[in-house]
Amino acid sequence: MPQLQASQKHPEAPDGGRQYGKFQNEIYFNGVTQNSMPTVTTNPNKLEEQAKLHLGLTSYNYVSGGAGERATMDANRLAFRQWKIIPRMLRDTTHRDLTVEIFGEKHESPVFFAPVGVQTIFHRDREVGVAEMAAEIGVPYIMSSAASSTIEEVAKANGSGRRWYQLYWPHDEEITVSLLNRAKSNGFKVLVVTLDTWALAWRPADLDNAYVPFAKGVGNQVGFSDPVFRRKFKAKHNKEIEDDIMAASVDWEADVFSGKAHTWDQIEHLKKNWDGPIVLKGIQHVDDARKAVEVGVQGIIVSNHGGRQMDGATGSFEVLPEIAEAVGDKITVLFDSGIRTGADIIKALCLGAKGVLIGRPFVYGLGIAGKEGARDVVKGILADLDQSMGLCGIRTVADCNPSMVRKVRYGGDLKSSL
Repeated sequence: MPQLQASQKHPEAPDGGRQYGKFQNEIYFNGVTQNSMPTVTTNPNKLEEQAKLHLGLTSYNYVSGGAGERATMDANRLAFRQWKIIPRMLRDTTHRDLTVEIFGEKHESPVFFAPVGVQTIFHRDREVGVAEMAAEIGVPYIMSSAASSTIEEVAKANGSGRRWYQLYWPHDEEITVSLLNRAKSNGFKVLVVTLDTWALAWRPADLDNAYVPFAKGVGNQVGFSDPVFRRKFKAKHNKEIEDDIMAASVDWEADVFSGKAHTWDQIEHLKKNWDGPIVLKGIQHVDDARKAVEVGVQGIIVSNHGGRQMDGATGSFEVLPEIAEAVGDKITVLFDSGIRTGADIIKALCLGAKGVLIGRPFVYGLGIAGKEGARDVVKGILADLDQSMGLCGIRTVADCNPSMVRKVRYGGDLKSSL
């Protein structure tokens, strides 16, 4: 067995590049020399189970639950199981390059922190802690409108890191413009507009405990800190938000999760008030992808909200190939919903995604060990991606293509980790 040193250069990392694969060496080195084992499991099939031991019932149900009977959550994972990687041999993949260019900016890997709200219910480190770790490991952080931290707090914590802003789209245009201006002035470069959550879905895990954190003001910090919303609330109620959190929560949610859908023509208002790339999150149908191109946005995220919004829907990975084939040369296609391993990322890249979002896994890490737990989960996925690319004969992200995968329906592929 080769001698391990925590500081040794990982042989598969390109000179000058971030050594994601080195995390594997660090784990072995710490175990062998200090009898120190990983705080957060590296097994994707055991991560949720470990998080359940650390989270309260309502917090665990909130992150692990989905719409209805969780059939869409199952579909997300099973869709990955139907595609297999075909490894290639005797290729020089000693030095891998995980970098990608998205919207004119070079990123160190194709991985992003997905927008996840109310992170304070999982750990006191909340969004500011995760945003700090995201910058540390070179992974862009996508901030949720439903955050338990303000836009300004997240930007400060993220520092020189890359950050995008996810919008739960208010119907009040003045409030919408205020949110966009705050995001722009705080260094958020890309606007991610979530299309599938203008109303909350039927989520039994939350309903059985009558749990919705927003009702008590948790996850409303973006709204509560907004000067336009504060002015309008005071004019309506003749008091400050802090004097009546419940009333403020009702007003904020009535605008953001109103039960009233937006329409394609309203994208124009966003384009007029955001001078950077706009990405539509929640695309599942090829015709909607074509419509996104038609209305002139720069990107889409193929996503079903991790199975949290529509029960009985198709797995996101099932529709990725046809969407990428239809519009991949006209618009940037990203992927979300079901990513758990490095192999999953390779499959998504091979079938047309330019980047992928990681959601539940980092939240489980956050619940287990705070911001360092979230960091280590994503570091593990990146190390797995790095190693797996080399082992299957892929040197760069650009080398990921359909010839590296094949759709195979094995009868045994009936269950996978969620």
